Amino acid sequence: MSIEIKSFYHDDTGTWSYVLLDPDQNLATIIDPVMDFDLSSGKVSYQSANQLIDYIKQNSLTLQWILETHAHADHISAAQHIKQQLGGQIVIGEGIKEVQTHFSDFFNIDMPIDGSQFDRLMAKGEKLPFGSYEFTAYQTPGHTNDSMSYEIEGNLFIGDTFFHPDTGTARCDFPGGDAEKLFDSLQLLLSFPEDYKLWLCHDYPDGREPETGISVADMKHNVHLQQSRNDKSEFVKIRTKRDSTLDVPRLIYPSVQLNIRAAELPQGESNGRKYLKMPLFVQKEHN
Repeated sequence: MSIEIKSFYHDDTGTWSYVLLDPDQNLATIIDPVMDFDLSSGKVSYQSANQLIDYIKQNSLTLQWILETHAHADHISAAQHIKQQLGGQIVIGEGIKEVQTHFSDFFNIDMPIDGSQFDRLMAKGEKLPFGSYEFTAYQTPGHTNDSMSYEIEGNLFIGDTFFHPDTGTARCDFPGGDAEKLFDSLQLLLSFPEDYKLWLCHDYPDGREPETGISVADMKHNVHLQQSRNDKSEFVKIRTKRDSTLDVPRLIYPSVQLNIRAAELPQGESNGRKYLKMPLFVQKEHN
């Protein structure tokens, strides 16, 4: 039997999470799980993550890995909650150390910047065993320094690289982002056989149902590649112009603070409450 893939959509953030099964050995891997977070109240909950947990329990599976395609800036990972409930090891690309270096300074967080918050850091081309199968890690930077895609049995979990063909590609204006690198990463993904499936981390449908993934053949019709005629310099111009119009993601500050620490919540302070930081940007008044 081949691996099985179950998809879960988080409507509030437009995020796809996945449970992969090795039915022969009753093993599971979770990719990009989401914590529910209400920004206005600061309320944390786990309805979305508990759907994944319930699915694994109902099918009597053992969770082996929790894979993060990168340290997300648009949703908070539920990796720690899932690990506490089911076990498993949290995995991310080794580029997380660069992301930690920048954002620990930005938020003035005293923390190790060696990736030690995660159970395993993946390098380019490294294999990750999964029952009778194995994942192969591919560095796909451009959106972030730590972006990784994971290939298994003709399936590629591509994080924030490509979006749906009618939507385009990921932004590159975060620290460490680079439109030229993203173009190269897109070309790498398109170099796989045309029947391979690219599983999306996000879909933002407009008048259609959200889709989980697109074949390599169909992704070649991505709107940003079509607009740029698949030319690198034109793509960089289009991506840079587009990024200059985008607002900061709604959940970027809570998401990044937690996700660079493997989504572990901060310790309670002297009053028993947990806190996250919100940077202030004070505009200077001109006379």
